[in-house]
Amino acid sequence: MSTPFNWRERYKDKIATPEQAIASIPRGRRILIGSGAGEPNVLAVALCTHGGHLADNEIVHLMTLGKAPYVEKGMEARFRHTAFFIGANVRQAVAEGRADFMPVFLSEIPALIRSRRVRVDVALIQVSEPDRHGFVSLGVSVDIVRAAVDSADLVIAEVNPHMPRTYGDSFLPVDRIKHLVPVDYLLPEREVEPLDEVDKAIGRHVASLIPNRATLQMGIGKIPDAVLAALGNHHDLGVHTEMFSDGVKKLVELGVINGREKSLLPGKIVSSFIMGSRELYEWSNKNPMVEMRPSQFTNDPFTIARNDRMCAINAALAVDLTGQVASDTLMGRFFSGIGGQVDFIRGASRSDGGKPIIALPSTAKNGTVSRIRAAFEEGAGVVTSRGDVHYVVTEHGVADLWGKNIRQRALALIEIAHPDFRAELMASAKARKYILMDQRTPRPRYPWEEESNEELRDGQTVHVRPPRLTDEEPLKDIFYRLSDDSTYQRFLGFKRYHPHDEMQKLVDLDYMDNMAFVAETIGDQPEILGMVRFDVDPATNLADVAFVVRDEWHGKGVGTVLMRRVAEVARARGLAGFQADVLSNNHAMLGIFHKSGLFVISEREGAVQHLTATFDASDPAIRRNSLLPAGR
Repeated sequence: MSTPFNWRERYKDKIATPEQAIASIPRGRRILIGSGAGEPNVLAVALCTHGGHLADNEIVHLMTLGKAPYVEKGMEARFRHTAFFIGANVRQAVAEGRADFMPVFLSEIPALIRSRRVRVDVALIQVSEPDRHGFVSLGVSVDIVRAAVDSADLVIAEVNPHMPRTYGDSFLPVDRIKHLVPVDYLLPEREVEPLDEVDKAIGRHVASLIPNRATLQMGIGKIPDAVLAALGNHHDLGVHTEMFSDGVKKLVELGVINGREKSLLPGKIVSSFIMGSRELYEWSNKNPMVEMRPSQFTNDPFTIARNDRMCAINAALAVDLTGQVASDTLMGRFFSGIGGQVDFIRGASRSDGGKPIIALPSTAKNGTVSRIRAAFEEGAGVVTSRGDVHYVVTEHGVADLWGKNIRQRALALIEIAHPDFRAELMASAKARKYILMDQRTPRPRYPWEEESNEELRDGQTVHVRPPRLTDEEPLKDIFYRLSDDSTYQRFLGFKRYHPHDEMQKLVDLDYMDNMAFVAETIGDQPEILGMVRFDVDPATNLADVAFVVRDEWHGKGVGTVLMRRVAEVARARGLAGFQADVLSNNHAMLGIFHKSGLFVISEREGAVQHLTATFDASDPAIRRNSLLPAGR
């Protein structure tokens, strides 16, 4: 058995001080600095402290977590920075014109480097200590660094014992490195911000879209953290992403993320960089579950699409009423970058069962500005086109835009905008002729707490929820598909036309004096099966109630489920009960009332039964109507 060699003795001629390493960099060359938590901080500082000989050098990188002294005032003659993604440490320099921004899909940066269209002459990176075979690992940052170290003329690396050895396409032989600079410091950590109620609501809404056995992609920030925190009851999830943080580790430890059902690289958490806590970095060290790949693999839309049920969750700064997404500009100024959003939105949309999701709070600047905009301001950049967008999520709900026209999109987005801005957005949409001039404005608050899953007679589960204004068209479809008999029973006569005004009134609820529920199938394209609505008569404290159920769903218990839910709400609100007019030959509906558990009194008037169903047979409101004998 051979004895492992001492890499320090064999490669001692490569060991250098930061000053010696920087001295080897020629003037007028492009320098790439390693990304994120893998940034070589000592070398980045040494560029300025020991780079007096440098001039006209361009520095490029993705977002980095350390300081960026090369963009400080006074360094202009030595360095010009170009950001592939604008981080906080270079944002001011870009805004002031002392640094540049390159809009580019993250998936395409490696190809630009390898083709030398964006030539990288020098790569400054950070690596793990070599193993006994003389290979170091790129650790937490493979992304575009892989292409840089494969293409650069000069590779200089900090060797840090705190850099984890990650598996995948992360290894390179020490022979590829010109200078090794020993360092010993902890990797920078991402500070986790506490989640507020808005974040948690967004997380719950996004989680409701994610099926079990899905593969996830998410970025960094409060929204991805909130989504991961809301996935604790899911199972058999996988990960294929450009980056991940501590939330993924937590779900792995809970057994929620195991990758068993992944269609591409099952059992592996596929990522190009890691950014989080010290515990996360230690967990990723020699972890066979973690598979680090370069950006041209992780972010290739065609590779992403090979993951079935791919759910891509990406943040945005603003969305306009047509569905365009602004993610790299803020108030007309460059703020971040294209990054991997478009890569994953397009990849997920082409995945079997995939879901591309844009998530954002409904307001900014402490609630004074709506992130749902009638139109973007001058200088705003569209990162994701309206044709690419499927789901948009705020704390106020989910807007499903795929396959929807501008009128439908505008109304759906106004529904999930902050209530303080809905009237203004509605007026702007009408001025632009996006929506009908008599379109009503969504109510301030939607009662999410009333949503539930209910079981039908055959064991099938349906989702029961209060309706929204955007349910107008699917409900209209139900009415037009009713048989003549069902139409007659529902309207006590033949009705051939259901105008917009009538349908708007049906779904425009205050959720108090008028309330309704729809039952719908559960899945990617839910279908409304039936609806119940009640309107309170304050004189009697009774609610007039009416039902409609698709013909093909008669006899399956949809009406019974709707009756149960509406009765629960009415009882909780202190109503005396319901009243309804039902045709005497409508035995199914009569049966729903008589089997509801309420006290039912019937008065016949010709072919119509006037029903009164109460929670308490002795309610005085019923006696006032003379529907029950006194003293009963």
